[in-house]
Amino acid sequence: MATAIYVDTSVALAQLLAEDRRPPAELWERPLLSSRLLCYELWTRLHARGLGRSHAEPARDLISRIAFVELVPVALARALEPFPVEVRTLDAIHLAAMDFLRAHGERTELATYDARMSDAAAAMGFETFRLPAPRR
Repeated sequence: MATAIYVDTSVALAQLLAEDRRPPAELWERPLLSSRLLCYELWTRLHARGLGRSHAEPARDLISRIAFVELVPVALARALEPFPVEVRTLDAIHLAAMDFLRAHGERTELATYDARMSDAAAAMGFETFRLPAPRR
């Protein structure tokens, strides 16, 4: 079974907003997973930038490619425990979802542009999907 890629919100936003960094096409060909939290973060950021309407269809298309861990207590229980490094609340929820997947036999690599999230995942023993550096 191929290792699935856990998609962090930073990667989804980079894809949708064509930022100076963009995930490679090969990422979107892999099995993709995330916490349902990604949907809330994605739409909140799009609406905050006034892009809810113009980016609605691409956002729905991107979301449709991802299998989601729902925000239920059994999947998020890990977020209530200490982490090996300091983490932000939303990162804790994403990391708890990854830990839930690992506990259920799912091999995942994290795709993120967030250095703190990457460091926390590494401290928990997760591999990171290699993303290209920002374009100059």
